[in-house]
Amino acid sequence: MNIKHLGKVVIDQAQIKNGVTHVSQLLNEKLELQSAVVITVVPGGIIFTADLVRELTFDISMDTISCPHTPGNRNNNSNIVFHQNIELEDQNVILIDDAIESGGTMKRIVHYLKDSFNVKSLTIATLFVKSGRANIPANQCYCYEMEGDDLLVGYGLPWKGQYRNIPYISKLIK
Repeated sequence: MNIKHLGKVVIDQAQIKNGVTHVSQLLNEKLELQSAVVITVVPGGIIFTADLVRELTFDISMDTISCPHTPGNRNNNSNIVFHQNIELEDQNVILIDDAIESGGTMKRIVHYLKDSFNVKSLTIATLFVKSGRANIPANQCYCYEMEGDDLLVGYGLPWKGQYRNIPYISKLIK
């Protein structure tokens, strides 16, 4: 694997594991004795979802949604693609992605789900958020708040379609 673009590690594997556990505990407390539909933002949220759902202690169903964009692009106007496979009416919904960077894409997806389906509740779960992100009208469960506008790669975060499978998160060196 070509690692010439990998810079300083900002969240290592142990921190990722701790972050997954922290977010799962927040969700387990919130949804104790209930059920939820987990909707993963693909492809970025796949790895975090796989780790997170194994630590949830309530019943879940799973679906996916997509809104392709270029990392670092704050003006994502691409189509939201959702082939609803599970009924969302009056359900607790957990929207999972790897991270919220600018927040623009997540905000669009949240509005889409709230406007299109009569969900009981909608919660966002991510490993980290960046400060200064868009105001998103949903409860958010995350572990880390990152400063700065550095492009990050690994653990689901890509650059030019690569590096999603790096088991930690590092700064990108262009």
